[in-house]
This record gives sequence, C-alpha cells and structure tokens, in this order.
Amino acid sequence: MTAQLIDGKKTAENIRSALKSRVAALVAKGVTPGLSVTLVGEDPASKVYVGAKDAAAKETGITAWTHRLPATVSEGELTEHLIKQNEDPAVHGILLQLPLPSHLPSEKLLDLISPKKDVDGFHPISLGNLMLGRPGFRPCTPWGVQELLRAYGLSPEGKHVVVVGRSNIVGKPVANILIQKEAFANATVTVCHTGTPDLARYTRDADFLIAAMGKPEVITGDMVKEGVVVLDVGVNRIKSDKTKSGTRLVGDVHFESVSQKAAWITPVPGGVGPMTIAMLLTNTVRGAEAALAEKTVAAAGPTATATVR
Repeated sequence: MTAQLIDGKKTAENIRSALKSRVAALVAKGVTPGLSVTLVGEDPASKVYVGAKDAAAKETGITAWTHRLPATVSEGELTEHLIKQNEDPAVHGILLQLPLPSHLPSEKLLDLISPKKDVDGFHPISLGNLMLGRPGFRPCTPWGVQELLRAYGLSPEGKHVVVVGRSNIVGKPVANILIQKEAFANATVTVCHTGTPDLARYTRDADFLIAAMGKPEVITGDMVKEGVVVLDVGVNRIKSDKTKSGTRLVGDVHFESVSQKAAWITPVPGGVGPMTIAMLLTNTVRGAEAALAEKTVAAAGPTATATVR
C-alpha cells in the first residue's frame, strides 16, 4: 500500500477563499475583521511566521497590524500594550507570538488577552469551553487537524485515535476536539507521551495517528498498521547533504517507511502546517461576526445574548 497525500496547502487555500465572502458580508455591514499580532524581539522563525500571517490576512480581506516590540520591552509595557488591544473595537483577534524573551512570563501575558479576542485559542476560558463542548475559539493547529479530516471525508467516529504528545498547544487540545460528540470527532482517544512505555504497542493499534511530540522521524513504518490515517504535526529541521542550506524539514513521522503502510498521510512541509494560519484567520472572522452580533444584541435589549460559534 502507498498512502494518498492529505494536502494541507490546498485545503488551507480553499478555507481562505471561502472566508473572503464572509469578510465581504461583514464589511457590507460596517465591520472589517481586524487581527493584531505582537512580535517581541528578533526571533528569525517568528518573523517569518508573522510575515506569513500578515500576508494571508490581507489577502483574505482582514485588516492586520503587526506590532514589533524590542526584546528589552518590560512586562509592564507589554501588559499595557495588550490591554490597549483588548479595548480597541477595531481589533477582533489578538495574537502574542511565542516564544517571548526569557524575562517575560508567557502564561501570565497570554492570560491577559480577552477570551473574546483569543484567536489562538490558548486562554484558559477557551480551553475550558473546548473541554466542555461549548462554543468558543479552538486552538488553531488542533482545529486544523480536524478540518483536514473533514476536507478529505476521513471521519474518526468510532475509531481509535492515538495522539503522541501532550502539549497544551497540540496534544491535549486535539485529543479534546476528537473526543467531542460531533461530526469528524466522537473517537476513542489515547494520548501517549514521554512517560508511555512501549510506545509502538499503542501506535500499532491506531486507526488514526496524530504525531505531535517534536522529535524528528520517531514514528517508523514498523510502528503502524496497514491502512492507518497519519497526521504529522511535527516540523523539525535536520542536517542534509542534499540541500544547498545543508538542512531539510521533516516531521515526527518517518515518511518513507510509514507512507508504505498508511492509507492517508500528511507531508512535511505542506500538511498540517498551512492549516494553522487558515484557522487563525477563521477565528478572527468568527470574532468579528460575534462582535457584530453583540452590537445587534445590545440594540435589541439587555436580555439577549451573543457568543462565538
């Protein structure tokens, strides 16, 4: 068996294209979705990623602001800046790019972002709503995994999903998404991690395998069964004598061996990665739609309610 590719780049393009009509509908009603991104310092990877977010947002019709602050910015200054973004009615989504310089408390600063504008989906309220199955912003990469499954008609309902990795960014939220009683979820989910003995015992039993541990090519062909669906979230740079740069990108899955047994697999790059920005933009549009709904509710009277959906 040779796996069919799950094309995240094409799927992300389709999502961004579909967002344009939603943005146009909002603009017609006097609301232009706005995304505020804050970049602290000069981390090269973060600069590239933020630039890609900015370009994708503007291409979709979303107004995007990138606030570039020096690495020496104080906690107080960054706190004041984030509070201003919370209070700005033109901003519907706020993203604080990580990693931050070591003197800044990441969790404390992320918690300052209003849950109504938490388009990264990392606020405790956002994650709590996810766990409880309530409406709200979902973390972009895990949600992107689900939307890839939806785009290809690969339902994990009633199947065994094995997630390798327990990070707050991918592993835990993707497990919570896929266990929900909803379409393209409703799975039996096992979460493995560094404390799991005999990892292959679990990965060989997976109908759907999500690799998100951040270690290059750890999952090999002998660790999966025939017909598995593999979504590789890992992005790792390793040495290579076949490229001009001397390095190449690989996932957490050994693509060559696993693709010989899998039914479907995401490549790296071009798989899950492009979905992160697509879902970030989707959350921003949802935030703008919720803001418009709140205005409508306010006009209707004090007993009405609106929420992000």
